[in-house]
Amino acid sequence: MVRQEFHKKMNVDGVTFIIRDADEKDLPAVTDLHAYNTGQHKPDYWEETYHRYGDSNEGFFYVCEIDGVFAGFIIGEVRAWEFGSEPCGWVYTIGVNPEMRLKQVGTRLFETVCEQFRKAGVGQARTMLHRKDNLNLSFFRSQGMMGGPYIELEMPLD
Repeated sequence: MVRQEFHKKMNVDGVTFIIRDADEKDLPAVTDLHAYNTGQHKPDYWEETYHRYGDSNEGFFYVCEIDGVFAGFIIGEVRAWEFGSEPCGWVYTIGVNPEMRLKQVGTRLFETVCEQFRKAGVGQARTMLHRKDNLNLSFFRSQGMMGGPYIELEMPLD
């Protein structure tokens, strides 16, 4: 199955957003934004992630531009996780250029990926964040997300 190219243009409050499929030429901007936000420069990871979600049918890898300038990105997919979870949309990551955070870039990206989740036939969106990631916790809560029925458990293996 060949995926159709995604391209969406919208004007909100005088700002023109273009949300489209990520392309390999976007990887330096994605990598740099991630490094800025996390302190981790991982170009090989983003190359692999692009090939998994950006040029395949496995998920959604979108970028947002404002006036031709890279403003942010989002990655998600529809999947059923373990332990009896129904298929749902998973947002793996979102990144917004700090200079454009108050222009609703994250909201437009999140709305777009949720729209694609609905088209795929699922009625729930999920994500997982570090409990100290206040920026993203605040963002996702502002979008209507809240704690769900699953609890993540972990233990050190050393």
